[in-house]
Amino acid sequence: MLAKYQEALAELPKGTISEKQVKGNTYYYLKYRDGKKIISKYVGKKEIETLKQQIDRRHHIEAMIKSLLEEQKLAAKVLEGNL
Repeated sequence: MLAKYQEALAELPKGTISEKQVKGNTYYYLKYRDGKKIISKYVGKKEIETLKQQIDRRHHIEAMIKSLLEEQKLAAKVLEGNL
């Protein structure tokens, strides 16, 4: 299950969406880190809803992975008899 989540995570965009107001117009950017650099990519108005859904899905999957790893650690402790 963990491998399946990690595979799905690799296909989804990382980062956050930021809005910028210029002369009454709203522009959207996808911001993410690439090493030490922060990359900002323009996102068109037609693509913004799809991108928001993908980023929300990514956050959900990251939370599920974190939960699975915690359960895995707990199960290992129980099996070793350290709990």
